[in-house]
Amino acid sequence: MMDTLLSLRVFAEVAEQKNFSAVAERLGLSPAMTSKHVKHVEARVGSRLLNRNSRNVSLTEAGAQYLQTVRPLLDGLFEAEAQLTTDTLSPRGTLKVSMPVWMSNPTFAKILTAYHQQNPHVTFDIDLSGRKINMVEEGIDLALRVAFKLDEGLIARKLGEVTFQLVAAPAFLDSFGRPETSADLNNAPLLAYSQVAADGRVKFGGAHGLDVKFKSVLVSGNESILYQAAMAGMGFAMVPSWSVRNDINEGRLEVVLPKVDWPKLQLQAIYSDRSYLPAKTRSFLDFLAGPEGFSAVLK
Repeated sequence: MMDTLLSLRVFAEVAEQKNFSAVAERLGLSPAMTSKHVKHVEARVGSRLLNRNSRNVSLTEAGAQYLQTVRPLLDGLFEAEAQLTTDTLSPRGTLKVSMPVWMSNPTFAKILTAYHQQNPHVTFDIDLSGRKINMVEEGIDLALRVAFKLDEGLIARKLGEVTFQLVAAPAFLDSFGRPETSADLNNAPLLAYSQVAADGRVKFGGAHGLDVKFKSVLVSGNESILYQAAMAGMGFAMVPSWSVRNDINEGRLEVVLPKVDWPKLQLQAIYSDRSYLPAKTRSFLDFLAGPEGFSAVLK
């Protein structure tokens, strides 16, 4: 007789890893038995949960819905068992986080390091692709975003306000000239983030502010290439101030019109709507929102 609880665990692992062999090895099962466990779950629910062939494994629509239901139950069971055997429940396991490319910088690396020093049993698996993700299907525990359409079944927790600045390389400004008013920026070359200002139009100054119509000379959804192009002197770039703080302090980039009230966006942590959050997710969320997290850098 099949162990249904084990079958559920096998299904969840295969759904997230998208690999039968890897899950079999991790759980100490044969590939054939791993497949039987998944078939057992599918037979119980009366629906196909996984599409699989010789190369790929993916969730069906029913499988994605089922995974969203059973994963928090399995996580809760694991931590309930751990609570019976330890005096304190410590965060542990792999935390899968998706975040924008611009957060790949020394400041955020220090935040990760500080958290890991306090929680050494948590390891990070970080996605920096900047693409649209399906959190449930891809097994993402947490997504950090400043612009995010909240899908059903997800929750957003505000972590702080990100202040943006217009920057450019000194050599570029020596050639172009240093703008004194917003009018000096009309038709100026912009390195544009495709999800915010692909057409080159940037609003600033709050409700009674103005629009600047730049000329987009590079458009990308990857902030890294925009940053590199700004450093190389290709044009102006609108970036989170804390992500280029060192470059500004060391003279590699200059702030343009520093007194202007440039756009501000809320940085949010996005996670699945569940009654029970694993300790690894909850503790990292609390850390990011605490005095050692973003409150120390989002200025």
